[in-house]
Amino acid sequence: MNYFRLAADLPKKIIHMDQKQILQPSAAFIGASWTSLLTGISAFIIGLWNAEMELNEKGYYFTVLVFGLFSAISVQKAVRDQLEGIPVTNLYYGIAWFCTLLSLLLLTIGLWNADMLRSEKGFYAMSFVLSVFAAIAVQKNTRDSRIAADDYRKASMNNPGTIPQP
Repeated sequence: MNYFRLAADLPKKIIHMDQKQILQPSAAFIGASWTSLLTGISAFIIGLWNAEMELNEKGYYFTVLVFGLFSAISVQKAVRDQLEGIPVTNLYYGIAWFCTLLSLLLLTIGLWNADMLRSEKGFYAMSFVLSVFAAIAVQKNTRDSRIAADDYRKASMNNPGTIPQP
């Protein structure tokens, strides 16, 4: 029995026993999310590479980018866990939000005080926001795809001769 299927073979909608609906993300949305993430990160890093600033400044902006990506994904995961009834401590939830807001504040303070053209500052701000939003979308797609694949596998094991209907 083949448990490994392509995303195109999975049903687009699966209904759980508790009547929650999990939608399999479309291949187009998954592709757009990954493209946006890679575009935003690449633009930010290429901008840093070509920037005429000290190495410690480049390191600061790179660290803020990585910190922002990680903290935004952490917030998305904590929110999703709470919605699905998975326990999340208030401390973790609060720290995740604090870190996300802190990364935005650190980028804002760094750009405000930077000796750059406004167009450069805007470029870094927009590529940062694009990267953070895309990272959240990629994490959501990954989780939804995994849940849909697990549900498909369970349904196939329970009813070997049938395929779940979308």
